[in-house]
Amino acid sequence: MKVKEVMHKGVDWVSPDTPVNELAKLMREHDVGCIPIGENDRLIGMVTDRDIVCKGLASNNFDARRATARDVMTEGIHCCREDDDLAKAIRHMETLQIRRLPVINKSKRMVGILSLGDVSHSASGDNLLSECVRSVSGHH
Repeated sequence: MKVKEVMHKGVDWVSPDTPVNELAKLMREHDVGCIPIGENDRLIGMVTDRDIVCKGLASNNFDARRATARDVMTEGIHCCREDDDLAKAIRHMETLQIRRLPVINKSKRMVGILSLGDVSHSASGDNLLSECVRSVSGHH
């Protein structure tokens, strides 16, 4: 099975200057836990709901009215390709202990996101997939 058969398609990114409160509203509106951050036609980071809490709300001197995606985003994002084998992408997620992996095409354009939810829906009895979900979801 290939990543493109399982991933969530049609993902857009927002600017690093997007206010954090707007990110939270987008997450609620689209029922997602992360928002990709792009600049100059490149994926430069990711903001998760956990980033907003841990790097934002829980830190000293955080001003939610002025904070932007750049203030809380995680840089150095790992990706996989849409034509990668799903098992390879899952092993990558497991090694990195991440729950979401942006998916790029041959032109290095983001075309989707592979999440643990996507993986679990395709698992149906597959031991490798089930073990990955348990491993990545474990406390770290």
